[in-house]
Amino acid sequence: MVVNNKELVTQVLQDIQDKNIKFVRLQFTDINGRMKSFAIQSKLIESAFEHGINFDGSSVTGYHAIEESDMVAVPDPGTYALIPWRETDQDGGTCRIICDVFKKDNTPYEGDSRYILKKTLKTIKDDLGYTFNCAPEMEFFLLKQGKDEAIPNPMDLEGYFDLTPGDEAETLRREMVLSLEKFNIPVEKVHHEVSRGQHEIDVQYTDGLKMADWTVTLKNVVKSVAAFNGYQVTFMPKPYFGINGSGMHVHQSFANEKGEDVFYGENPDNGYLSDIALHAIAGQLTLGRAMSAVLASWPNSYKRLVPGFEAPVYIAWGLTNRSPMIRVPDFRGNPKAARFETRCPDPAGNPYLQIATLAYTAYLGIKNKWNPPPPTDLNLYELSDEKRKDLGIPSLPGNLAEALHEFKHCPEMKDLFGELGFENFFRIKIAEWKIYSIQIFDWEFNRYLSL
Repeated sequence: MVVNNKELVTQVLQDIQDKNIKFVRLQFTDINGRMKSFAIQSKLIESAFEHGINFDGSSVTGYHAIEESDMVAVPDPGTYALIPWRETDQDGGTCRIICDVFKKDNTPYEGDSRYILKKTLKTIKDDLGYTFNCAPEMEFFLLKQGKDEAIPNPMDLEGYFDLTPGDEAETLRREMVLSLEKFNIPVEKVHHEVSRGQHEIDVQYTDGLKMADWTVTLKNVVKSVAAFNGYQVTFMPKPYFGINGSGMHVHQSFANEKGEDVFYGENPDNGYLSDIALHAIAGQLTLGRAMSAVLASWPNSYKRLVPGFEAPVYIAWGLTNRSPMIRVPDFRGNPKAARFETRCPDPAGNPYLQIATLAYTAYLGIKNKWNPPPPTDLNLYELSDEKRKDLGIPSLPGNLAEALHEFKHCPEMKDLFGELGFENFFRIKIAEWKIYSIQIFDWEFNRYLSL
């Protein structure tokens, strides 16, 4: 069982008492990244920190079958936060705490995505002494439901960085940021994105585990604030044809035991990246097709990953070039800001698994001293297939089935997930693909009915 920090537990228990917290929501995610939650009365939380709370895992996607379904949720006191829309309830407020999932024998459940991330980060720390730091750019659509519309439409018609006086979307973004601050999540930037109804929230850089916790919280907060104001949010990668979809570009680096960014180098030709950073880039390029199943994990993900909509399709890297899979931002030689950005993830996936995958593939590149090809400054969208082939630039998988084939036959992905997590993820995702592949869409009906 997890041994929680006793001092931190004492602080949480005292805060719950001081602020008259009556209910505690215990949260964890299924293998798809969907947040699961159940509430207990606050008087039970002290026992929960010590022994956990039992729950039935047979109905949670990616957890045990019914014959071995008894699971234990153990709250992590470091994730304690008041729920801002519940803190002023007359009968007492509500807080939330994210949990680790255990089996009845007090060992971690190997299929728990938070465990997979924690295990990965520990492997990197034990082997290299490095901490994985990252920051995703979370894009999403704000939607409204019209009276005669079967499908919600974008709530506004604005574009990139637009701001209209009295703009209700701006007011909603402000409320989202203030709510995130109540969860102790520091926001760096928020703005309207390219497509109508599309918005982006960027949070400050931090370590991989904290960022995954922040990301699942952010998605829940954004949806909650929108719902309270009569709107809907989707993190669907490509909800509308003909306009840009939503990505989750992830900025990444490693820090040594002194907290120094080991991605910084002196050579401007490499964008001031170190050899360590170049090895990390090589790891992600080498395993780009296999890790795509995790970073873009839904059938709809591959409708975003097409040329022409600023989405990365080609497995290459460049300096300030947004057309390849990996971009090195211009951090102006600042040793504390050296990083690269992987642009193929989308915000619909499981953040714990996505961050674990990015960290592990970068780690393998460093550990094995793989070297990337030279960076490209070409607009890869404008090159012919023949020219890209001549340059040795492969493409990401064209659909989820192709990505899952690469995933299934990749030993590195199996090492990352562990046998149980690997089998669960593949089984659930291939079932999703099979359901999707037999559907009949309006486009097909309209196009082929008269043929």
